[in-house]
Parts: sequence; structure tokens; C-alpha cells
Amino acid sequence: MKVIEIIKAFIFGIVEGITEWLPISSTGHMILINEFVKLDVSKKFYSMFEVVIQLGAIMAVVVLFWNDIFPLGQTNNNISAKSQVYIKKDVLILWFKILVACIPAGVIGIIFNEKFEDLFYNYQTVAFALIVFGVAFLVIESNYKDKSARINSMSELTFDIVFTIGIFQLIAAIFPGTSRSGATIVGALLLGVSRKVAAEFTFFLAIPVMFGASLLKILQFGLLFSTFEFTILLVGMVTAFVSSMLIIKFLMAYIKKHDFKIFGWYRITLGIIVLMYFM
Repeated sequence: MKVIEIIKAFIFGIVEGITEWLPISSTGHMILINEFVKLDVSKKFYSMFEVVIQLGAIMAVVVLFWNDIFPLGQTNNNISAKSQVYIKKDVLILWFKILVACIPAGVIGIIFNEKFEDLFYNYQTVAFALIVFGVAFLVIESNYKDKSARINSMSELTFDIVFTIGIFQLIAAIFPGTSRSGATIVGALLLGVSRKVAAEFTFFLAIPVMFGASLLKILQFGLLFSTFEFTILLVGMVTAFVSSMLIIKFLMAYIKKHDFKIFGWYRITLGIIVLMYFM
């Protein structure tokens, strides 16, 4: 039976790694898959598990974009032949922008997280959010295709723009099925940000959000894991990491030549299927 649970954790990790970065809602898919592939664990552990395996996904971003997000650099001094450490000012400014964008979801999430879970973590909310933001992608991309982006690099993102993007992220924090990446990308596109910058900023924005959410869940659960629970969690995280590495590379290559409409259609179709299945 424990082998079966490990296989289930493997499946959850794959779903998390794929859906975390595509704008189709990882939380929504996790809620839905839990209807069919239930882990034989306590409700308290599963509540922690579905959040903390996101650490595996976020480590993929850290690995792939290390040079873009690590604020320290090294240069060789030709005279002394010693490496000198310096601060990358542009990266430091980027982190300030990321933290500003985290404020709306961070503050509201800490205060009302459990209330939101009780009210909205159900298939009706997931289906509704999938459809609404699916339509939003189709409408925005239809209007976006004939326009040139106003913001084509991270340095062009202003603090008021990133704060507004953070408000869109708050929508995803409240309503599962919205998709954190989907909400922030939609918000960024509406503000005139290019698809590439919108996607990358969404990845970076996830780093403090996921670390914060995971830390909160671990503290709420406690650090006393059984060997079985630790194994389940580790399998989910590692699988999420590997699948995230692959899907991020795919997405960044995909958006160079394509828009986000396919994800809009996917969301609408899945939302309708969910409603028909559970009604």
C-alpha cells in the first residue's frame, strides 16, 4: 500500500510541476486530481503537502534563472588575479520590485488564508475561475495581437506596474482555478508588458510567494514528520522539480512564436467538463 501512495505522490508532483507554470491553475488541478487520486494521509498533512511540493517547482526557477536573480557577481582583477565580488544593482532593484508585487497577496493571504480555503476550495469555484480567465485570455490576446508591447525588459517595469500585477496575483490567491501565473500574466499583458517579460516576472514573483506559503504551512503542521510522510513529500517535491524544469523551457520557447490562446481554450474546456462531471 505504501508503494501505491508513493506512486500517487509521483503523479501529484508531475501535475504540480506542469500546471504551476502554465497559466491553467496548479491549485485547481490539485483540487481536481485529489477527487480521483486521494493520498492515504491525514487531512492536515495533505493540506501541507499540496503547498510544500511547490518548493520543488520553485527550485526549477532558481536553477534555470540563477544568473538573472542572484544579486552577487564576481569579476577577475587582472592585477592581483583575485576574484572581486560586486552587487548587481539591476538584480537588486528587480528583487525590490518582486517584493512590492508580493505585498497584496502576502498581506491578505496571511490574514485570510484559511477562510479562503473553507469558502472557495471546491469544484464550483475552480470551474468558474477556469472559464472566466480562459475567456479573459482569448479576449486579451485578440486585442493584443495588433499592438506592440510598451514594456520589453525587466528594467522597464515600474513599481506602480508591479504592484498592480501583484493585485492580479491576489485574485488567484483568493479563487483557486484562477492560476497565479495566469492572473499575473493577464494583468501584465493588460498593462502593456511583453509576453516574455510577463512570463519571466511571473516565475520570479513565485519565489518569495511559494517559499512564504510553504514555510507557513510547515510551521502550522509542525516538523515532526513520520518516515512515510517525509518520503511522500520528498517524492512530490523532486518530481515537481524535474517536470518544472522541462515545462518552463517548453513555455519560454513556445511564447516566442505563439500567444496564450491555446491555454484559454484549455481552461474553458476543462471548466465545462468539471461542471458537467460534478453536477
